[in-house]
Amino acid sequence: MNKLLCHKTTEREIHKRTYSQVPCGELTADTLQLWNDLPDEIKKDPSLEQIRQKCEELGDINNVENGDKKAKFTINNDPILIPNNERDEFLIQDHENSEVHSSPQDRKKHEQSKKTRYYIKMSFLLGFWVFFTGVFLTYNEKVEIFKTSAVIPGNINNYTLNTLNADAISIKINGPFLSARDERNLNSSEYASADKMVVWLEGDEISQPWYIALSNNLNYNTGELRCHIFHLNKTSYILKLRTMASSVTAFKLSFDLNPLDGSTGVIYAIFLLFVLYVLIIFEIINRTMAALLVSTTSLAALALVGERPSLPELISWLDVETLLLLFSMMILVAIMAETGIFDFLAVFTFEVTKGKLWPLVFLLCIITAVLSTFLDNVTTVLLMSPVTIRLCEVMDLDPVPILMFMAIYSNIGGTATPVGDPPNVIVASNKAVIDAGINFTNFTAHMSVGVVFIVLQTTLQIKYMYRDVNKLRLTVPREIQELHHQISIWRRAADSLPHLSNGVTVVRDGLERKIVKLNKQLKTMVKERNKRACPKDTFKSILVELKGKYKIRDKGLLIKSAVAIIFVVTVFFLHSIPDLNRVSLAMTALLGAILLLLLADRMDIEPILHRVEWSTLLFFAALFVLMEALSKLGLILYIGGLMEQVILKVDESSRLAVALMLTIWVSGTLSAFVDNIPLTTMMVRVVVSIGTNPKLNLPMSPLIWALLYGACLGGNGTLIGASANVVCAGVAEQHGYKFTFTKFFKVGFPIMIGHLLVCSVYLLICHCVFEWH
Repeated sequence: MNKLLCHKTTEREIHKRTYSQVPCGELTADTLQLWNDLPDEIKKDPSLEQIRQKCEELGDINNVENGDKKAKFTINNDPILIPNNERDEFLIQDHENSEVHSSPQDRKKHEQSKKTRYYIKMSFLLGFWVFFTGVFLTYNEKVEIFKTSAVIPGNINNYTLNTLNADAISIKINGPFLSARDERNLNSSEYASADKMVVWLEGDEISQPWYIALSNNLNYNTGELRCHIFHLNKTSYILKLRTMASSVTAFKLSFDLNPLDGSTGVIYAIFLLFVLYVLIIFEIINRTMAALLVSTTSLAALALVGERPSLPELISWLDVETLLLLFSMMILVAIMAETGIFDFLAVFTFEVTKGKLWPLVFLLCIITAVLSTFLDNVTTVLLMSPVTIRLCEVMDLDPVPILMFMAIYSNIGGTATPVGDPPNVIVASNKAVIDAGINFTNFTAHMSVGVVFIVLQTTLQIKYMYRDVNKLRLTVPREIQELHHQISIWRRAADSLPHLSNGVTVVRDGLERKIVKLNKQLKTMVKERNKRACPKDTFKSILVELKGKYKIRDKGLLIKSAVAIIFVVTVFFLHSIPDLNRVSLAMTALLGAILLLLLADRMDIEPILHRVEWSTLLFFAALFVLMEALSKLGLILYIGGLMEQVILKVDESSRLAVALMLTIWVSGTLSAFVDNIPLTTMMVRVVVSIGTNPKLNLPMSPLIWALLYGACLGGNGTLIGASANVVCAGVAEQHGYKFTFTKFFKVGFPIMIGHLLVCSVYLLICHCVFEWH
């Protein structure tokens, strides 16, 4: 062997000379003793060849060669015996690779604790069931009877009311009246000259009169519902009405005794939201069951205050447009998945990005954002989720964080256009918003500029949050694991050497040089891995393998699916043209689904229906009911009232800035915790009310942009904040990957805060500095 070392110069010899330049004369008996106690894996390393040869010359070669001998060395002066042939024993981590043996008493305590938690959980849930079941059995549905009548000029209509046990009465009148908003917009002279109906109560005392401004167009086919609450002294009253108009005024009249107190309703609403989030965050029960439980409890709360809805009214609370759109697109995606198109697109994306990690991730996200500007973002997520999941499975990436990114980008892209996100559709179709001059063109112009800045902010924030790309992977590669393992062995061996003599220092220096070399190798390997989703040297072979494995399976069905999708997308575009806007988005998607079912010519559609996310649809239905119940309990109007009060207290020159900040942050924060579809339905009324209030004198359009930025982007804060998030989670669970509320919150909420900060700066510059409006 010495001959070979002397006469044959190889690459290995040059390599070991670099890391083992130790004069043989420095080795001592102490060095020999320590060398014998080191593990075989270290002693046989080429970089320590010269030391090993010298120790062999000094003696006791047998102890070095004995692979079964246990190597003894110390860590922090504590001796540890380790088998040489078990290298995994060197990788010591706290509380890992050790089996914890619990005593029978501990196991019994654990089982008892588990039973206790189960009984507490079931008692809590069954308590809710008993509560709302008992309420439904004892409280009737609210039956509102309107009395149709008319007031003749010069006459007073009298109606006797049985109010002996009432503290208040709510009078509802439907007739040819101005809305409360339009009436508030009248200046003092216009209000004084307007014809009015006067309503008051007479009993032991006379109440303050309620004046209702009449519309100039006395259209009796359509009326405006106006409400007013009179406070009573628990005596009988007579309701009196007269008109100041010169013609007969017809109306429909109804009343409620002891109407819901606003503060009490708000407390109920906050409690219900709190319970919903406790059930979802701590995963006490499935999120769909949690939404069903809390929404049913909200109906019981309404019943307690005399507002229990009838079944037809309850059905009217459901946003059938959204539910039908989701169902139809799920059918389309289910059939398209059979063609293999999603697998093919996954391989194509991998090929275009050449296996580089961040380009791969952000290409998927940007495609999703761009599609969401023209398609509804829920539709986009349904189309892109299977592609993303398949690609992640192929590349050994964790689909959950990448799906979260995709849902976030879909909400961002959907913010740019009136058809991209359900809240945009709700706001863009509002009559007051249309009257304010907001159309498809200026909507897209104002919103898309801000969206560009938000995309940049989100990209930078995601890269920072996931600067450790191992968070995006399911496993650490075997090569990196092996290298970490080797470094651990060498480091522990170096740390085990005591400070005894120069000979020991010689060995330690050799070990340290080896550790430096391994660390450099690890750094290079990790740097390369952080850039790529797969190693560069295996990219081509993996690509060939993927192309052979993931092909289009049914080209005929793919062509039929393309026809249906092109039809749906085309009509979606036409939806933005007023003259061609005769079919809703949901109806368009349903027509496309029916077309594809006909073209596919399936005798059995059960397999397709099995792929529909029924739990997601049920979750949305429960949320719609809950949000409408919270609205009836007064939560949204309470928040709007607070906003108006705050704005009124601010100096007139600063009101626009304060109104913009309040609108975007209130709607954004609420949208994170309340689904943004029903929230937008309520908040658009609040914003229109603020924008048309003559006391505030604020422009409407900036407030609308602030509401949309808040409602659309605030949905990125939590799992149930936006429809796209919930749909994405449903698709992931169908493929075996679980989204948790907490996991999404940790990623989405910081990004949402970044969204709102960027939008706040953008709106202030555009509308307070340059006055774009």
